Amino acid sequence: MRTAELWKWSGRVNRAEYIRTGLAGIGVKLLLDYLVVTQFFHRVWSPLFYWRPFAMVENIRQLDGADAIYAACMLTLALPFVWIGVSMTVRRLRDSNQPAWLACLFFVPVINLALFAALSVGPSNEADVLHVFQSEDARTPRRWAPHSEPASILFSVVVAALIGLAFTAVGTGVLLNYGWGLFVGLPFCTGLLAVLLYSLPQPRELKECMVVSILPLLLMAVLILAAAVEGLICILMASPIAVALGAMGGYLGYVIQSARWGRRNSTVMLSVALMLTPSAYGLERGLPPQTATYIVKSAIEVDAPPEKVWQQVIAFSEIPAPQEMIFRAGVAYPIRAEIHGSGPGAVRYCMFSTGPFVEPIEVWQEPTLLRFRVTANPAPMNELSPYAHIEPPHLHGYFESQQGQFQLTQLPDGRTRLEGTTWYSHAIWPQVYWRHWSDYIIHTIHMRVLRHIKTEAEVESHS
Repeated sequence: MRTAELWKWSGRVNRAEYIRTGLAGIGVKLLLDYLVVTQFFHRVWSPLFYWRPFAMVENIRQLDGADAIYAACMLTLALPFVWIGVSMTVRRLRDSNQPAWLACLFFVPVINLALFAALSVGPSNEADVLHVFQSEDARTPRRWAPHSEPASILFSVVVAALIGLAFTAVGTGVLLNYGWGLFVGLPFCTGLLAVLLYSLPQPRELKECMVVSILPLLLMAVLILAAAVEGLICILMASPIAVALGAMGGYLGYVIQSARWGRRNSTVMLSVALMLTPSAYGLERGLPPQTATYIVKSAIEVDAPPEKVWQQVIAFSEIPAPQEMIFRAGVAYPIRAEIHGSGPGAVRYCMFSTGPFVEPIEVWQEPTLLRFRVTANPAPMNELSPYAHIEPPHLHGYFESQQGQFQLTQLPDGRTRLEGTTWYSHAIWPQVYWRHWSDYIIHTIHMRVLRHIKTEAEVESHS
């Protein structure tokens, strides 16, 4: 084989070419790895490292310095061999009349060796060679895709939505993972898959592809709500990022289906679209992102001295029913606060619509600073659902307050600046997106409490 042919995805290779290329690739890869690891990085090399590629690194989630350079170098060195291995496997599967999606097994330890052995001994389907190049459609999913416009739209939307719903159930119900795979990988791959399915019979226009990429996400939202997997509030919160990423996946699908190489490899592209989400789940499961702590501060000026405000801070009466839409929709809101004891060691209970926050006092500097830990968090919301009550996993342990404080600063003319601060964490990614929602919710909770304290303190002071 010519060297340029190693990088191709189209065409076929027989078992002799596959064996020669595979053994040569393994030999070259082992030799290069040995030289780089031992001569350049001066580390110990062993063939056993290929069963656990990062076993030589103590903690892959906290790579820095020499370990980071080493891992990046080894990954870069592996990429050309991965490309050649997958492309050769796809072409060998095509030659032996096997489905191209089996190339995904290339990435599964042990099983990839069995796949290589099977393809090395399996015969070529010589009788099918001429037929393949004369009629490409007969060996692709186009043979079972509907050709009429309405049926094609319905088929692509329903199939993509059902697959997306299955991946959602696995991510939230089995893996308990609300992360990049669920909120980034899944909507992107759903839009990509829908467009690839829709374009199987013939190339489609960009406008059509964009519409088809969004429709399965809308259907998924309806099915998730109907199946009591999530509530309406969480679906609405996730919809902006889901729609944007679904459209991005749809655009990639449009680019693929409009290019000749993409249409010639439609089976491979469908396999890639199907495998991206579980791959993201697996990566996130093995290398979970680190949870960060965030701070939200809110302040208000009170026409009362700090001594009067302090009495309302440590314990306040029941707040009237909320008017804010986010609270009326189900997000937990504060009702009243009570305190047991006085000084450091006292326990404050802030009662919310979903239960109490338990807040042991750590700093009691009357009347300027009250700081407390949070040892118990109620559910962050009552999900808005057609059903009486649902309990998605993210209601417990994924969005939690860690610490809080009230700081009172005396102002001229007997007024007080009252500032509330919350330290919190959440295990939902991408945090750059979800932090906007969590900051907004906590700030709205702050202001509900601060306004009530302001009202009560001013009434007591003026009376």
